[in-house]
Amino acid sequence: MNTDWHTIIIGAGAAGLFCAPFAAAAGPTLVMDHAKKPGEKIRISGGGRCNFTNMYAEPSNFLGQNPHFPKSALARYTPWDFVALVDQAGVKWHEKTLGQLFCDEKSTQIVQMLTQRLTDAGVTLSLGSTVSAVQKEPQGFQLDTSHGRLRCRNLVIATGGKSIPKMGATGFAYDIARQFGHDIIDTQAALVPFTFPDGRFSALSGVSLPVRVWNDRASFEEALLFTHRGLSGPAILQISSYWQPGGGVHIDLTHGLDLLATLRAQRQSAGRRQLSTELSRHLPARLVEFLATEWAGLVDLTQRLADQSDKALEALVARLSDWQLTPSGTEGYRTAEVTLGGVSTDGLDSKSMMSKTVPGLYFIGECVDVTGWLGGFNFQWAWASARAAGQHIADS
Repeated sequence: MNTDWHTIIIGAGAAGLFCAPFAAAAGPTLVMDHAKKPGEKIRISGGGRCNFTNMYAEPSNFLGQNPHFPKSALARYTPWDFVALVDQAGVKWHEKTLGQLFCDEKSTQIVQMLTQRLTDAGVTLSLGSTVSAVQKEPQGFQLDTSHGRLRCRNLVIATGGKSIPKMGATGFAYDIARQFGHDIIDTQAALVPFTFPDGRFSALSGVSLPVRVWNDRASFEEALLFTHRGLSGPAILQISSYWQPGGGVHIDLTHGLDLLATLRAQRQSAGRRQLSTELSRHLPARLVEFLATEWAGLVDLTQRLADQSDKALEALVARLSDWQLTPSGTEGYRTAEVTLGGVSTDGLDSKSMMSKTVPGLYFIGECVDVTGWLGGFNFQWAWASARAAGQHIADS
């Protein structure tokens, strides 16, 4: 392997792979990763079909200490720019829901597209490679690696966050950032299921329904899924990014239903039915059975509809419309789709992703304190931030 490079990119995930061809326009470029295969998180994403972007991606879909930071990169590389590449590669895609774009076939098509771009640009990809130390030199950086000592003018850190450690996720990016004087915004698992003690919802495992879930910071209208350990599904994953330990969440189980009007009408036409029987026509039967026990002493779902006053029905619907729960925690980085927090954007240039204090040092993708919603937004940040860094390298 050559020892001198114009640019070395550490991390062969979405951001690192995408950045390399842009940077290569300025000189020899190397992408390194300790993994045995490139783009592993791409491969497993979207149930194996890769939700590679979201057609509605905009800065408001991202969290971070500075909500304005992602504006520049996102504006200069849009979802449709990436779709153009996908089309050019002959990869067929479709919108699943809410602007989420997926491959018609396999997510490996995106990995193949990205690695082909490396080949076309003359980029060297070195897998199973480790970096043990990084030092600044007058004209760039010196890296101690499993291939010996390497030097480069530009160093791009694209190693992601802590999510899914079984795939090799580490805090490498944060260590490098701290070494060079950058602050780290406290990290936590995001887009992650909630847990509850004592298998509270184990009897409901597998039950799913559309809901609205909210707290004092955000609100989402998508599906909820009960699991053996707690709550999951898109709505829960979304709100988890806005949740802090000890906080509660509100769930509207009647989302999309005019349940009060329905119960009143059925009271007139089928008054001898039990409340639980009628509710099971609109909500999963197992959930109704669970709530009959969960709310015993507060609501008697074995009573007849005919025996319910308007006030009683209003109270029942109000409870169903605002089920208040306090998770004991989350499943953590083990299953989290992304990491919230990371390298503080205060120390980075929003147009280039380069360090404001260490010329030639770049941080891109998930390791930066920019975290997107569920649904392709984090991939779009990977593409946009990678392109910003790579283009700046090419133009410098």
